[in-house]
Amino acid sequence: MPSHAFAARLRSGLAELARFGTVGAIAYVIDVGTFNLLVHAFGHGPLAERPLTAKVLAALLATLFAYFANRQWTWRYRERRGFAKEYGLFLVLNAVALAITIIPLAVSRYVFDLDSALADNISANIIGVALGTAFRFWAYRRWVFLAIVTPATSEQEPRQ
Repeated sequence: MPSHAFAARLRSGLAELARFGTVGAIAYVIDVGTFNLLVHAFGHGPLAERPLTAKVLAALLATLFAYFANRQWTWRYRERRGFAKEYGLFLVLNAVALAITIIPLAVSRYVFDLDSALADNISANIIGVALGTAFRFWAYRRWVFLAIVTPATSEQEPRQ
C-alpha cells in the first residue's frame, strides 16, 4: 500500500535527519570551541589576527569527526565506495561548505569592520554554519553516502 511505503520512508528520513543533526551538533561544538580558543582565548588567542585561518583549522577538526560519525552512524547502511574515494569527495564538499561558512565571517570582519567575539560568532558560527549545514546535508546524501539501490520488484512485494 503506497501510504505505508510513504510513512516508512518519512520515518526513515526523519531518523536520518536526527542522527545527522546529532553528529552536526557535536561537530559544531568542536568547531566553535576550537575557533574561540584560537581567536578569543583569554582575550587574545594565538590566531586572534587570523580569524579565517582559525576558522579553517576549526572546521577541519570538526570535519574529521563528522565524516567518521556520519559514516559509522548516520549513514552506516548506505553504500560504501571505498574510504579514499568517499572521504576525498567528503573533503571536497566540505571545502565548498567551508567557503559558504567563511563568507559571512569575511563580510563581517572586512566589509563591516566588526571584530568582536559576538560579531565573529554570529557571522561564522550561526549564519555561516547554518548555510554550510544545509548544503552539507543535501550534498552528503546526493554524492557521498549513496542509498543502496534495490530492485524495483522488492519495493512492490507485500510485507509479511
